[in-house]
Amino acid sequence: MNSEVREIFIEKKALLTGHFLLSSGLHSDHYFQAAKVLQYPEVATKLGQELASHFKKTPIDVVIGPALGGILVSFEVARALGVRSIFVERVDGIFKLRRGFEVGPKEKILVVEDVLTTGKSTQEVIDVLKETEGEIQAVGCLVDRSFGDLDFGVPLKSLLKLDIKTYEPSACPMCQKGTPAKKPGSRKL
Repeated sequence: MNSEVREIFIEKKALLTGHFLLSSGLHSDHYFQAAKVLQYPEVATKLGQELASHFKKTPIDVVIGPALGGILVSFEVARALGVRSIFVERVDGIFKLRRGFEVGPKEKILVVEDVLTTGKSTQEVIDVLKETEGEIQAVGCLVDRSFGDLDFGVPLKSLLKLDIKTYEPSACPMCQKGTPAKKPGSRKL
């Protein structure tokens, strides 16, 4: 599935090349615009089913993702697992459960995301959930570009793993050439 997912991102023009300022604050010459893939319901459903297949034997009551990138992923994975889907959203820059969403005592939770780079958003979701009595079972994502450096204390599954370099702004070769960075993500820095 790894190569098939990559082809989907390329076909839908969602794997971009250039000079990008990522939500993490890092720079990269590649950017995954997962929304360009997820705008096609049949593709979103297929990817959600495939990601959900990694968790069929894991007890899950609720799937949760961060707004904006994780909302559609959460919905499609939850649909495939036959459970509910919720999301956290930022209030004054901090993720919170809103809109009446709750996680009950001992509910089994799957945290999902579109693209993992530093894992900051996913960790922030996990931190919100630590305030509940729910039990985080696993983390899933469409694309893992973290170089395998992330440990959330639970299993992590992805549909696509790619080692794409990221740079601190001070060490970015594109910045050193004077190329302006684009900021396509949803998080304000």
